[in-house]
Formats: sequence, C-alpha cells, structure tokens
Amino acid sequence: MKKLVTILMFLCFLTSKGQEIALLKYGGGGDWYANPTSLPNLIKYCNQNIKTTLKSKPVTVTPSSSEIFLYPYVHLTGHGNVVFTESDIQNLRSYLLGGGFLHVDDNYGMDKYIRREIKKLFPQHALIEVPSTHAIFQKPNSFPRGLPKIHEHDGKAPQAFGVFIDGRMVLLYTYETDLGDGWEDPEVNNDPAELREKALKMGANIIYYIFNN
Repeated sequence: MKKLVTILMFLCFLTSKGQEIALLKYGGGGDWYANPTSLPNLIKYCNQNIKTTLKSKPVTVTPSSSEIFLYPYVHLTGHGNVVFTESDIQNLRSYLLGGGFLHVDDNYGMDKYIRREIKKLFPQHALIEVPSTHAIFQKPNSFPRGLPKIHEHDGKAPQAFGVFIDGRMVLLYTYETDLGDGWEDPEVNNDPAELREKALKMGANIIYYIFNN
C-alpha cells in the first residue's frame, strides 16, 4: 500500500501544472533555516533561464512527513548538527528510492554530522565523488572542472558526492562550495555578480538534472 501511495504521489507532482520544491526541517539543533533567500532566488532563476514552472517559494517539510513525497527536490542546508530518527530514515529512504532527490549543501560545519546520517540512510551505498564528466555538470550549463567554488572556508577544493542506486543519483552532497550562499540576495554576502551567477547556474543544472534524468 505504501508503495502504491508513493507512486500516486509522484504521478501527482509530475502531472501538475506548477511544481514545488522543498526545504528540509531536520532535528539535531542545526540551523536548517539558514539562507532564507537562496531557494526563492534559485526558483526565480530557473523559471527565467531553464523554463521551469516552479512556484515562487519552497515548502518546508520534515524527514518523516508524508508530504515529502509530493516534491521532486528537497534541499538540506545548515552549519551544525543533523540527526535523523529511525522514522526519518525509513521515510527518507522510501522517498529517495521512490524517485525523490535530496540535495545536501554544507553551509559550513555540517560535514561530520551529515556523513554520519547519510551512512545511516544508505549503509550499503557509499558516498561517491561525482566526476566532472557527470551529466549534472554538463547541461544546461557547462562546468568542465566540476563543482564551482563559491565561498572560501577552509581553503579546500569543492567536491560533489553522490549516492547512486541502480545507476540513478538519489542524493547529492555539495561540500566546500556553499552554493546556497551564492544563491542568496546580493547584499547578504556581498558576492560579486559573476560568482552569484556561477552558483545559480550550478543550481539550475541540479534542477534540470532532476527533471530530465
């Protein structure tokens, strides 16, 4: 029955005129609400540049909610601790295996916590570094070197990691780039226009990948 509900929910969002994307409200004390202007700006950019019809504001969902199945893209960000309960794990796993997509963007300081939780989520599937030749870096914008560097934190190179199930990427973890900061309103981080454009183009590639693969 749950599998049938999952299928019906995904048919609902695939046939709807306007799509919505979601922000994940997780437990553990981390600031899941960081970067409040980032997703609205990404939505606006995608609607203008890759012809999506996303609704202007993201919806907030929790990992264990049934509503999560309505959204093809769920975004997780923040600076600190992330904890998934057992019911969170089971529901998120069903969501991802049923066709959903989770994008984790480390806002700085999340890495050791989110890796622990991803391991709980998919203990049999390791996080694999996504090569620069992957489709997510090719269309509609070309990133021949892979994930762009948006913000300097520890001076490390940006890396994209993925969890792949039967050849499909179900989870993307972007590390040492801070795409969400680049999506924010210009005055928030005072990033130069070309850097914000690069971040938004990479975000558009992620959205494009979800709807075209």
